[in-house]
Amino acid sequence: MKVDTMKYCYLILLALLLPLTGCGAWTSTRDYAKDSWQSTKEFIDPPPEINTDSYQFENPNQEKLARLFTPVDGPLTSLARFVDDRDTLPGVEWLDLLLARFPWVNRVLVTDEDGTIIFMQPEIPVKKISKPLVFEGIWRRIRLLTVVDYSDLGPELYIGRPYFQDLDFRGLIGVGFDPRALLSLCPEPKELIIIHPGGGVWSRGADVNKEALMAVDWNTLLEDEVHGQVKAGEKYYTWLVRYVGKDPYIYATESVDPNADSGSWLF
Repeated sequence: MKVDTMKYCYLILLALLLPLTGCGAWTSTRDYAKDSWQSTKEFIDPPPEINTDSYQFENPNQEKLARLFTPVDGPLTSLARFVDDRDTLPGVEWLDLLLARFPWVNRVLVTDEDGTIIFMQPEIPVKKISKPLVFEGIWRRIRLLTVVDYSDLGPELYIGRPYFQDLDFRGLIGVGFDPRALLSLCPEPKELIIIHPGGGVWSRGADVNKEALMAVDWNTLLEDEVHGQVKAGEKYYTWLVRYVGKDPYIYATESVDPNADSGSWLF
């Protein structure tokens, strides 16, 4: 009982003293509490600061190529992942989602284990397959492979993926598109080219020496390098390789400054 009485007295005394201290003491106490909370909050949860200067390219050639190919490579990489994630016979929902997410895809086909087409959308495509598509690989070891069909209407790049039933190979899923349609996603389509080693050079009207670019020994170059600069004809090109499955495709653009230090890419 005595303890409770003492607490009660202290509360009354505190209540009587607060009005006598005036506004100055309350204001200073409030400001101190506010400053203490603010400093503590910044220590525990500091405000984010992004140093954009640390992500700038020092090489103008790499900066130009990165700006051009990123909007193209992103959708291509997404399509490859989308196809690679499917290892069973695809249904209508998968097909609808594919065409909705990647409207630049021209064709989807499904074969049986003998390679006979059992489904194709659209059934009568504008660009016909000029010759049989041959995907060579050991499907137990390789998931994605590509084949390029060079028809009279231009190249058609096919991404192939096997599908299975009860761990048994049952056929192939093929997704085809014109790689030049991807270049339309580039902010400056005429500045970017895609090189298919041993196949061709794809562009949207770029002024390039295709024969000189195809004469580059890409197979030997890609044994040790994933990016760099090459001279083709009278021009220098900055390039970067991307792989779809195990197959290389090279993005390239004319160098801004052939004498710039090659350095390393940030990614």
